[in-house]
Amino acid sequence: MILTAPLVTPEPVDCGGLLIIGDPHVGSRRPGRRVETDWPAPILAKLDACVEIANAGDLQAVFLGDLFDAPVEPDERLKARLVRLLKRFRRRPLANVGNHDIANAALSDGDTLATFALADVLDVVAQSGPVAQFRIDGRRIGLGMTPYGQPIPTSIAGHVPGAEASVWLTHYDIAFGASYPGAIAPFPIDACDLVVNGHVHASKPPIRAGETLWCNPGNITRQSTDLAGHEPCAWILGADLALRPVPLPHARDAFDLTGRLVRPARNAAAERLESTFVSLLEAEAPADLGRTDDAAYLREAMEARFAEEKTPKPLQALLRSLLAEAVERHGA
Repeated sequence: MILTAPLVTPEPVDCGGLLIIGDPHVGSRRPGRRVETDWPAPILAKLDACVEIANAGDLQAVFLGDLFDAPVEPDERLKARLVRLLKRFRRRPLANVGNHDIANAALSDGDTLATFALADVLDVVAQSGPVAQFRIDGRRIGLGMTPYGQPIPTSIAGHVPGAEASVWLTHYDIAFGASYPGAIAPFPIDACDLVVNGHVHASKPPIRAGETLWCNPGNITRQSTDLAGHEPCAWILGADLALRPVPLPHARDAFDLTGRLVRPARNAAAERLESTFVSLLEAEAPADLGRTDDAAYLREAMEARFAEEKTPKPLQALLRSLLAEAVERHGA
């Protein structure tokens, strides 16, 4: 089912809690530095574990967005495998819409995620608003979602009448720690106790803004080498609104790190490096990246910035490597 307008179940649904699943990025094309030859078996194994966890605990599975890595997945065999897997959830999963799920500004019939929703293997929230309410250990919890690209509300008072607590799911560039161009800082949302965000790939420490706690559990699929140390987990949300991680099966050494700095820098220089790289990407329109196969325009701008700011040589090497990886993924 595609939820194109705010919808709240007339009565709370009894369940053992919510199983929050961060951006799976299901896709037939393997990320360039992943070492597995049987891709996307690692993603499906994690989703299979999520099925077992949800069914064993009577949990409602909820995807934070980016179920798919591309708006249109061409591998029919993979889609059939995913349909069978999703049907094994005893409770039909709910899914927010991420930026990778859509080809245009909003979900449309041309997107694979829409086809899955129309086939009733999961319910997709295509419009920001209240979605459902659940009774968990006797407490009524209201749930709402905001898909990628839609405004996050500043108040949800009265959205879920009768709810004793409210949870909102987002898929957005939220500034957890280091600030990125275009990212927004967590802000208070009237009558909202908890926001759980997708889109930001790594797990981040929660941030409180007024009465609203913002959390970012991170992806279950590690696509880039900066996530080599990230532990993929699903997260159980109980009546107390605490998120409890459940580790999912994953390989310890999932990346080919040839030519990369293996030991990550954890200092101010690294933060400046990250900010510089993101700002360069933001400065170039998406179309500019595709002008040449090797992103020559962006590469020239990066080299000019290196010279202007006298960027240390090791940081230059890492940024060039990150750009090469971004170009590889863009062309995939």
